[in-house]
Amino acid sequence: VQLQASGGGLVQAGGYLRLSCAASGHRFNNYKMGWFRQAPGKQREFVAVINWNSGTLYYAESVKGRFTISRDKTKDTVYLQMNSLKPEDTAVYYCGASLGAWSTLRSENMYLSWGQGTQLTVSS
Repeated sequence: VQLQASGGGLVQAGGYLRLSCAASGHRFNNYKMGWFRQAPGKQREFVAVINWNSGTLYYAESVKGRFTISRDKTKDTVYLQMNSLKPEDTAVYYCGASLGAWSTLRSENMYLSWGQGTQLTVSS
């Protein structure tokens, strides 16, 4: 699976942005597609995940109610709509593809492929 993330940028606090992750190279019905982020000096952390087939969603508590993960099967693309952005959301955002069990998907180790990352900077 090849993943290409895009859409990052510089946004003011309270603003919004949408990230995209274009997938190719495989049929995705059994995959779960996740978003992680990594701030400077910190470990990569889970943000959200979606079951490609069923559309089941799961979010980190820190983004619940502000971020929305979705997928477009016709475009083989996963999105992360980010609203009410905060300076602490500043990070490089990565999309990943996993075949792991639903309960394991908060762990980056369960992801087989990663996109190259896209930078989000939220200014205060």
